[in-house]
Amino acid sequence: MNFQKTIRKAVTFKGIGLHSGATTEVVLKPAPADSGITFVRTDVAQKVLIPALNQYVIDTTFSTTIGKNSVAIQTIEHLMAALWGLDIDNAEIEVCGPEIPILDGSSEPFVKKIKKAGIQELDQLKKVFVITKPIAIVEGDRYCYLLSSRTPKITCSIEFAHPYIQKQKLESKLDPKSFMQEIARARTFGFVKDIELLRQKGLIRGGSLDCAVVLDEKNIVNKEGLRFKDEFVRHKILDSIGDMALFGMKILGHFVTHKAGHELHAKLIRKVLTQECGYIIGEKAFEKAQQDRMPIQASLFQPASI
Repeated sequence: MNFQKTIRKAVTFKGIGLHSGATTEVVLKPAPADSGITFVRTDVAQKVLIPALNQYVIDTTFSTTIGKNSVAIQTIEHLMAALWGLDIDNAEIEVCGPEIPILDGSSEPFVKKIKKAGIQELDQLKKVFVITKPIAIVEGDRYCYLLSSRTPKITCSIEFAHPYIQKQKLESKLDPKSFMQEIARARTFGFVKDIELLRQKGLIRGGSLDCAVVLDEKNIVNKEGLRFKDEFVRHKILDSIGDMALFGMKILGHFVTHKAGHELHAKLIRKVLTQECGYIIGEKAFEKAQQDRMPIQASLFQPASI
């Protein structure tokens, strides 16, 4: 049986926010079963608790921002990807500042500290949302959708008119081992030609070669080069995982995304939350269905009420 998990002891991260340029400290703390992931903004007059759920997403411009009562926390996707990728269901995240630190532009620094702190099983079984019918968001040539699948996985494809990127496509299992080996180290990326315009819009004030792969018209500016030949599509998968984590529970399905981004991911989650495309089961029933190699019958379980 697969039980819910939390971090064993508190860990602290400190760094610069990619867009705000502000120095932020984040303390990740253990939390009890069924409490989920919650952010607590601590540098405001009255602490504001913001659940890490899609309904609290207030902006998807070049990052995912959640907010409540006029208080926001920006760029949560890399930390959320680390938590979801490591199979952590419950945590309290204290944030002293407006944005989660960008660190090296990937999820790896979060993963390393969380692994060092340890992961603890709790006394409640996980809940899983089983996708039974395809559901999609399509906007022009951009789309993302969820399909029924016995194995949680993601397929991502991207296209950029740049010699180092062009067309890239990758499929990855959604489990801790695959996440740590294939996805967590992939860094965010950007283009020299866009830097001035983004800064005029008040974005990437904390951007540097230490926290992103930067490309000019023909080459990669970073002297160390890439961590993976296809690091770009791997980072898009990382972002997708971080956004899908705002569903609030694990998803048994195949997530497919093409030229999508934070906005489309958020729209897909909202659609899943409002249409009948699956149901919730306990992990015990999920495991038995896998062992028996039989179709999971929705009638055996209470339909999702989200």
